[in-house]
Amino acid sequence: MTSTNTSATALLNAHGQRRVVVTGMGWITPLGHDIDGVWRRLLNSESGMGPTTRFDARTFPTSFSAEVRNYTIDRFVKDARVHKTAGLNSQFALGAACQAWKQSGLEQCATLNRKRVGLYLGAGEGVLDFDNYAAANLAGWNKDTQRVDGQPWSRTAYQVLDRMCEVEQEPNMPLAHLAREFGIRGPALNCLTACAASTQAIGEAYSLIQRGDADVMISGGTHTMIHVLGVTGFNRLTALSTSKGDPTKASRPFDATRDGFVMGEGSGMIVLESLEHAHARGATPLAEIAGYGSSADAFRITDIHPEGRGGAASMGAALRQAGIDPLGRRADGRAALDYISAHGTGTKENDSIETRGVKRVFGANAKDIPMSSIKGMMGHLIAAAGAVELITCILAIRDGMLPPTINYGTPDPDLDLDYVPNTARAAKVDVCLSNSFGFGGQNDTLVVKRFV
Repeated sequence: MTSTNTSATALLNAHGQRRVVVTGMGWITPLGHDIDGVWRRLLNSESGMGPTTRFDARTFPTSFSAEVRNYTIDRFVKDARVHKTAGLNSQFALGAACQAWKQSGLEQCATLNRKRVGLYLGAGEGVLDFDNYAAANLAGWNKDTQRVDGQPWSRTAYQVLDRMCEVEQEPNMPLAHLAREFGIRGPALNCLTACAASTQAIGEAYSLIQRGDADVMISGGTHTMIHVLGVTGFNRLTALSTSKGDPTKASRPFDATRDGFVMGEGSGMIVLESLEHAHARGATPLAEIAGYGSSADAFRITDIHPEGRGGAASMGAALRQAGIDPLGRRADGRAALDYISAHGTGTKENDSIETRGVKRVFGANAKDIPMSSIKGMMGHLIAAAGAVELITCILAIRDGMLPPTINYGTPDPDLDLDYVPNTARAAKVDVCLSNSFGFGGQNDTLVVKRFV
């Protein structure tokens, strides 16, 4: 354990608010199910992409994805029977949260008030029971009227659909499973703001602790859309890569040949605490959340504003809260930040507009700040993406290593920042920024820094 300064000012930030630290983290990902093993694979530029096996995707424009493999909750939870009906999103959340909870040491905290422990997730919906749902639709279809007849539909649905499978499709169910597993009785909230969801959840959980509504929050995201409807939807939006050949080369963030993202799945969870609470029980902070910004594009449902105004607004708000001047320099001459974890999906629009937004915020400093996307290795975890990417920032601070943007072979002349191409890089890392931008125009940004 480490000792911390217990003076009143040390427990508050420059705005007089409670300081919030991270004391635990965990993830379940296409690259593995433990923090250090996955981190090693990221630093080795390894890919989690492969042919889709969850359903027969051979006739789809995109037949590959980044699946979580060889995973079971049994080695993480206290009693797997309690969660026997859990859907994939809840199963991923349980594994990630159990890792974070264990690392935090909260289970051994005899004085823990579980009414002051909360949950805030960016959890996506569960997986639709597609075959039985389709069977009910076919049974109800009246070819003469060209409409679904509710009576035969409901008779078949009653026979073939499983009630607990239907319940587990609700995006609030991961909350229920985590609350049960850890005996959490404080605030319980979930948001589903598309690909920004888990970054927003962490930002809002941070704010809850800052204003004194909770002492501890488990926060993060969980999601899978590797199913028939999920892949169909994103293929119709032309957002997924349709590259032929090696799936590990399909996701190419910031590369001139990029043609879309690769669907991933999984969960990332962290334990947030007020510094006062962490100190009182002798916990060791892993990092400090220093700022959070959120904005809306107010533009189009599936398009980012072309000037990057929404992302620039969320980055600016997070930096202001953290007390960082993006146009300034630190005393040692370094730029205001050491690393940006980019949303970096590998679509034409996102990567160019995110680059434009970063330049808008950081001005001349933008070219001096390394920025990479792990989605080329991990795939896009949709609602869970932001939480997983924030964890990589904390690990970058811990180890002084920046994860690379792999498959970067053809520079785009309009994208001229430092994308940490192909190979991990040693660096001095004290302050990071993590971006998440979602369909619908939702933008969320977190600033995390070394705890001192």
